[in-house]
Amino acid sequence: MKEKVVGILGGMGPEATIDLFAKIVEETHAKCDEDHLRIIVDNNPKMPSRQDAIMKGTESPVAAMVATAENLKKAGADFIIIGANTAHYFYDEVASQVDIPFLHIIDEAVKEMMRQVPGIKKVGVMATNAAVKIKLYDKCCAKFGIEVIAAKEEVQNKVHDTIFDFKYNGVTEKNVKDAADCAEYFIENGAEALIMGCTEIPIILKGKSFTVPLIDPNDIIGKVAVAYAKNKYEL
Repeated sequence: MKEKVVGILGGMGPEATIDLFAKIVEETHAKCDEDHLRIIVDNNPKMPSRQDAIMKGTESPVAAMVATAENLKKAGADFIIIGANTAHYFYDEVASQVDIPFLHIIDEAVKEMMRQVPGIKKVGVMATNAAVKIKLYDKCCAKFGIEVIAAKEEVQNKVHDTIFDFKYNGVTEKNVKDAADCAEYFIENGAEALIMGCTEIPIILKGKSFTVPLIDPNDIIGKVAVAYAKNKYEL
């Protein structure tokens, strides 16, 4: 069966898009260039802010996300992955308007977490304030009886600020320390795993280890994308 062409709806943010692309390439385990998948990327950072749309009621990014998805489809993509966690708040609106399969980063991350930690009951989610407000991971976790730990406001704000500090300044000693401190907070409060629920967090914490598994949604959706493209995974 013919391999599928991967479409990445990217730009939210650009570094996370690069990270996702790299993880798909790495997961392909190619022996030569021809073994790699065809990947079409639309790195569109000009989409309206997902944060502001959720927190302040500003312009929705849906129209721009739909247009970007249509561009990917016209360019030859057979399915689409959205390289951002918070943007999945708009997933249903976007996916319903474009006649092409979409993979869902939240669902796949939770499934993989349950595989890694059988019987898990409590998880920490490191994500933006908007993602926490809309309970982006809570809804999926609740279906399986998994509690998402509610962080103290000061801790949640530190997670959020760390993400945006990275967007502006890249990896720094401060944002690495702040992210690690927040991770330890969740572990101390009973987390049996940590979902790095913003695609910048795995980049910040790269090389760090903790006493519980780190769940990287970008890594997971990259692996699922490779399997789906190679017709080894069904939606």
